[in-house]
Amino acid sequence: MNRTVAIIGAGVSGLTCGVVFAEHGYRTAIFAEETGQQTTSGAAAALWFPYDAEPAEKVIPLALQTFRVLVDLTRVPASGVSIIELRQFSRSQETQIPDWAIPLGAEPVIPSSPSVVSSEVETSLESLKSGFSLRVPLMDTTIYLDYLAARFRKTGGEINANVRFQQLEDVDQQFGLVINCAGIGARELVHDVDLEPHRGQVAIVPRIERLSCAIVCDDAPLMYAIPRRNDCVFGGTNDLSSDLAVDAATTERIIAECSHVLNIDKPNVLAERVGLRPFRKSGILLERDELRDGRSVIHNYGHGGSGFTLSWGCAREVVNLATL
Repeated sequence: MNRTVAIIGAGVSGLTCGVVFAEHGYRTAIFAEETGQQTTSGAAAALWFPYDAEPAEKVIPLALQTFRVLVDLTRVPASGVSIIELRQFSRSQETQIPDWAIPLGAEPVIPSSPSVVSSEVETSLESLKSGFSLRVPLMDTTIYLDYLAARFRKTGGEINANVRFQQLEDVDQQFGLVINCAGIGARELVHDVDLEPHRGQVAIVPRIERLSCAIVCDDAPLMYAIPRRNDCVFGGTNDLSSDLAVDAATTERIIAECSHVLNIDKPNVLAERVGLRPFRKSGILLERDELRDGRSVIHNYGHGGSGFTLSWGCAREVVNLATL
């Protein structure tokens, strides 16, 4: 059996697959146009939660596998993974706690309760109708992506940046297995018409000391405030668009909405990021196929807004598919 693997893509899916394959003894190399912080993953809030990915019967088991791995990683300080309380609200309707979240300890939460964030935000949160709380892993992308890359290299893996393939068959023949983790790039790489870009824009602001949990409003306008170790991510958008340019008016709207919900003065903007969530209309693609030159390829993309949430579950399934 040929145990040489080429992985296309260096976002969270590609890096996680790289770690799993390298730690299973495969000689593994990652090829990507952009790596680490430059990828769509670098722009993600990276809070564990199944979002904007289908179908649920496939997504939820993979997400729960990833959840367990991430909980273990919270014991590794260098990973940048921590557990945070997520409080998810709706402005317009009664929030239903997902069935999968109940065994994880999800509980209803009343938005107007002083314990939601602090007494200072009680008034603003009264405009929210209902919600639930759940303790989930948070991956600080400024730390976690570098941790994955370092862990991959430590096991002998190599990362090749500024590499663009026109087709998967262009991968060097020395690699007997190709893993396609190209994200939104798979639209062109394998001509997948089911893949569509869901544009997400975020603003990075200074850490808000009294914000100890993640606040998400998942109905329009999409709003989230996620505190990290050294800063806070304000979001967001989920528009059908390939535009990677930062839109100043969108940043202004995000800052205004988050500040309103949190009842704070508008903070300074440290940075603005845009990423394209690779949503696949017919569902995530996680399957083995054959290239025209006879080599095997395993596709692992179409995770939408759940790339981090599905990463370890999908990587383990890719390895399983590789051994068929």
